[in-house]
Amino acid sequence: MRIQGITPIVLRYPEPNDHGNIRHTVLLRLEAEGGLTGWGECIAMWPEACRAVATLVQGGLADVVAGMDVREPEAVWQALKRHTWWYGEGGLATMALAGIDMAVWDACGKAAGLPLWRLFGGRVHESLPAIASMHVNRATIEEGAAEVAGHIARGFKGAKLGFGKRGLSRVGHDPDHDIGYVPAVRQVAGFGKRGLSRVGRDPDHDVDYVRAVRQAAGPTARLMVDIGNGVRWDAATAIATIRRFEAFDIDWVEEPLHPDDLDGLARLRAAVATRIATGEREWTVAGYARLIRTGLVDVLGIDPARAEGITGFRKVAALAEAARIAVNAHAWSTAVTSAASLHLSVASPAARLFELKPLENPMQHELVDTPIWHQDGLVRPPEAPGLGVEPRPACIDKYRLPL
Repeated sequence: MRIQGITPIVLRYPEPNDHGNIRHTVLLRLEAEGGLTGWGECIAMWPEACRAVATLVQGGLADVVAGMDVREPEAVWQALKRHTWWYGEGGLATMALAGIDMAVWDACGKAAGLPLWRLFGGRVHESLPAIASMHVNRATIEEGAAEVAGHIARGFKGAKLGFGKRGLSRVGHDPDHDIGYVPAVRQVAGFGKRGLSRVGRDPDHDVDYVRAVRQAAGPTARLMVDIGNGVRWDAATAIATIRRFEAFDIDWVEEPLHPDDLDGLARLRAAVATRIATGEREWTVAGYARLIRTGLVDVLGIDPARAEGITGFRKVAALAEAARIAVNAHAWSTAVTSAASLHLSVASPAARLFELKPLENPMQHELVDTPIWHQDGLVRPPEAPGLGVEPRPACIDKYRLPL
C-alpha cells in the first residue's frame, strides 16, 4: 500500500456562515497502490497561502513520502517532520504536513476496512452534543438572540458566539461569486452588508447581547464566547467583561487575549471562574505542550488541518488528557476536516462537544453525499472506512481554483 502521488486542489467558495464571503482551502488527494485513495485538507484560508501550500506539496513533500506505506502513518509523519525541520515549525509547511497526514490516515483506514475511530482504539463517546459555531453579525441584539434561539430550536445543544466577525459580502461585485452564492444562501436574509453588529466593539453591548442570548436560548443551552482575531481586548477589559458574562453561565471564553500575552492570561485565569480556551494560533505538538505547561488554559482548540494533522491532534489530546484539560476540535471548513475532527473527538476522553456550521453550505452539504450533521442534537462519527466521506468530483470541479 505504497504512496504513488499526492495532488493538491485549491477550492474557492462562498461561505454562508461567514456572511457570504469567499473562502479558500486546499484538499489533497493521495493515490496509493491498488487504486487506494485518501483525502486530506490544509486550511490555508487565503488564495496566496493556499497556492504556497499546494507548491510545498507538489514541489517537494509528495516526493518525500513517495513509496512509503499508508499503513504506517507515524513513519510518514516523522519523515515529514525531519524534512521540514528547518522551515516547518508552524505556518504553511505545518499545514502541508497536516493535510498529507490526514490523507495517509484516510487511506490507512480504507486499507484496513475500518473507520478511523476504530483505528484509534474505539469510541470513548458514542456521540457528542452538537454546537452551532456561528459568526455574530445581526443588526440588533434582539435579532442576534433570535438567531441563536433558532439554532437551538433546530436541535443544537448550544452555540459558540463568534465576536468581531466580518460582515462584508462580495455579492454584486463578482458575477462568478453571485452564481455560486445565491443558491447556497437563498433561505437566509440579511447578507451583503458591512458591520451589521456592534458585538465585539463595546463591552457593555457585548454583555447585553450575551444576556439576551441566554434568555432566548434557555437555561440548558451550552454557550461559549469566541473573542477571536477580530477583537482586541487587554487583560483589564477581559477580566471585567468575563466577570459580567459569568451571570449567564458561559461554558468558556475562547481566545480572550493574544496567546503570547502570558502575563495577561495569568491575571485573567486568577480573576475569573469561567474556563479559558485557546490554541487556534498554535501549530505544533511542541507548541501545545508549552501552552499546557503554563497551566493557564482549560480548553485547547486544535485543528487537524493546520496543527500537524491527525497524528499531531492525537499527541496533543494525550497531553491534554494527562493534564486534565479539555480539547475542542476546530472543524470550520470542509467535510473532510469535519470528519477527521469527529473521529478524533469521539476517540478522545478530553473532548466534550462537537462544533458544526449551522447554515447549509457548499463545503459541508455539496462536497460530500453524506454531510457531517447532527441527529436530535447529537453527532455520531461515520461508520465507513477511513474518514468516511468522499469528495464529489462535480463539486470539486465547480469550485476548483486553477494553480
